[in-house]
Amino acid sequence: MSEKFDQGMKTRREVLGDAHVDRAEAAKTEFDLPFQTLITEGAWGTVWSSDKISRRERSMLTIALLAATGNFEEIPMHIRATARTGASKDDVAEALQHVAVYAGVPKANHALKLAKQTYAEMEETQ
Repeated sequence: MSEKFDQGMKTRREVLGDAHVDRAEAAKTEFDLPFQTLITEGAWGTVWSSDKISRRERSMLTIALLAATGNFEEIPMHIRATARTGASKDDVAEALQHVAVYAGVPKANHALKLAKQTYAEMEETQ
């Protein structure tokens, strides 16, 4: 693989954790290999690996963007990642306040519900 792919896997593991990445890698098939390579190199090897802003800020941005665009299925994964990126519950709540004002209360409300559920699950496993 490429240097960008290797960096992407390193960053992906640091942000999402080995268990999550190992499950995703085990589920990878020939069919989705090109897509998995794309997100590993692009999202993780380029965007998340950049040092222009912190991982805390990236977490806040990602959660807000997922909520604002209605892509709720990845919010729990990124809430769990906050344990490794340094984004606090307060940071996430503030980011979702912006979603409410700029993208709509229903989207922010649903994202808050998902965040609360995920934080509760995280606390149960500690």
